[in-house]
Amino acid sequence: MTELFPIIHEDADLLVVHKPADLVCHPTKGDEYSSLISRARIYLKTESEPRLVNRLDRETSGLVVIAKNAIVARELGKIWETRAVQKEYLAIVHGHVAAEHGVIDAPLGKDETSAVVIKDCVRPGGTPAQTAFGVEKRFSKGVLRDVSRLKSNIQPFTLLRLLPRTGRKHQIRIHLQHLGHPIVGDKLYGGDPDLYLALVKRRLAEEQRARLILPTHALHAGRLQFHWQKKEWDFQASPEPWFTDFLKA
Repeated sequence: MTELFPIIHEDADLLVVHKPADLVCHPTKGDEYSSLISRARIYLKTESEPRLVNRLDRETSGLVVIAKNAIVARELGKIWETRAVQKEYLAIVHGHVAAEHGVIDAPLGKDETSAVVIKDCVRPGGTPAQTAFGVEKRFSKGVLRDVSRLKSNIQPFTLLRLLPRTGRKHQIRIHLQHLGHPIVGDKLYGGDPDLYLALVKRRLAEEQRARLILPTHALHAGRLQFHWQKKEWDFQASPEPWFTDFLKA
């Protein structure tokens, strides 16, 4: 564990880290600590340019593989492009999911009705996308919903284990919204499009934060498995404390 990121694995070719929630993968206008790749450069302190093999949304925590040189980046990039990587996520969603397991098979495409340019949705004629899911835990707990009156109420939640069979943009988040169980804390696919716009425009009110329940969405990339250099690689990382604490009913 460093101040930059928790390190899961390191060798001459790879650096595998646990990206914390609310950290972008690529540089922004912030300082040298404001993105994962800039932190990797600080950590490695070499002339070689680290390259991200996979990426996660800003608010998604979990495993990111970083190649230490261009050759390794190309080799692993081909593995990711051919979908020869098994990915496993954990998500906390609203409501009690009825089925113990299943597959969400719904095509994705641009949401042309949304004011948010980056937003996609389930739509006919979209790109095929499939996400397998299994219930890990159903639970209920009191959450603060009325900041002005400091009132809380009991709500149902489900912890899901997810295995995306395709790798579309925002796939898991959109599929869970489509299932009727959006991810807790999701500002873009949680049901109120103004939440994301309010966040971007820095006008997110306390009442809106209370409705989100969590400051970042509860999606964690916890496992990566792939075959490379005649070896089976299997990396795992547990969710951050805020995620596991929420599971305590």
